[in-house]
This record gives sequence, C-alpha cells and structure tokens, in this order.
Amino acid sequence: MSRPPRPMPPSTPAAARPRRRWLGFAIAALAATALGVWFGVQRHALAPLAPNTGADAVRALRAQSLPDPQGRAVPLTTFDGRLLVVNFWATWCPPCVEEMPALSALQRELDGSTGEPRAQILGIGVDSAAKIAEFANKHQITYPVLVAGAGGLDMLREFGNDSGGLPFTLVIDAKGRIIDRISGTVDIGRLREQLRTLQRAG
Repeated sequence: MSRPPRPMPPSTPAAARPRRRWLGFAIAALAATALGVWFGVQRHALAPLAPNTGADAVRALRAQSLPDPQGRAVPLTTFDGRLLVVNFWATWCPPCVEEMPALSALQRELDGSTGEPRAQILGIGVDSAAKIAEFANKHQITYPVLVAGAGGLDMLREFGNDSGGLPFTLVIDAKGRIIDRISGTVDIGRLREQLRTLQRAG
C-alpha cells in the first residue's frame, strides 16, 4: 500500500516576511552600535614614546594642512605657540560624540573674556569629509574641527596608539612637547586642572 502524502508545513505568511527582515536589520544595527560603544570605551595600551619620537610626531602633525568641514585647508601652524588639546574622534564612535559637548564647554572657559584662547582644543576627525560636515552642521562645536579621513589612523600610530582606538587625545604645550596622551574618554575635570597648571607654568 502506498503511504499517504505527508502534510506540508504551513508556509510563512507573506506579511510576516518583511517583519522578520526588519528584525534582522534591527539586530544587526544594535550589534554594530554595541561594537562601536565597546570599541570607543576601551582603554587601549599606548606604546611608549621616546622624547625624540614624540617631538618628531608633533612636528609632523604641525606641518600638516587639513580641510575644515567646508573644505578650506587649515595649516596646523595656525596654532603654533599655543597650548593644544588635540582630540581624535569619529562620528561613528559614540564615546567621541558624547564627550564633545563637555569639550565645547571647556573651550568656552578657555576663551575667557579677551577673545584670545588661553589654550586651544582641536578636533581631528578620523572620518569622511561628508560625515564630518553633516555632523558639524547639526551640532554646535566651539572649537575647530578638521578632517583627516583614513589618514588619521597613521597619525594615531605616530603617537603610539597602535590599535587606533578612539577617542584619543593629546595635550601638547606651547613648546611642542607632549604632556599627556589620553586613550578613551577624557576626564574633563582632570584636563581642566592640567591646563590651568600648564598655563601657570607659562
């Protein structure tokens, strides 16, 4: 005797397929965001810098000319003679974006009432010009933001950040000496006191 045919499993309703597809997209987006958060908040080990290596890296940085979000070239020699806080960041790095309002507030403090900043914060975006321009148009940033693109990763390595972790911040005194390298989110209170100490020291 022939066996009766097995019943076919019920097909997935057509309306459920788009929901499953969107669910997959949502899970992928959440995973990417979580990865960005994890990547940004890690404290990456920094390679030690010999005094001459650090000085060479600062000279190479100051010799560059990088575009602003409008595409205008800005020579970094513009900031010669100033106490500098150089913050490497990216629009896809949540901790980078989260610390920017605090950095903007600190720059307002540094500007004081004279109009001449006692110290200068400088943002260097390791990102595309289009994304940085879009971000700068949406957010009020009180300090210059320049575009390094993928070349920013080479800059990070010059300063001992071999892993390319972001955010990454340098404190450079007016003589071009590296005072501090900060891997991960900046402690604004500590940075403020550090800058005050350097200002008093001249």
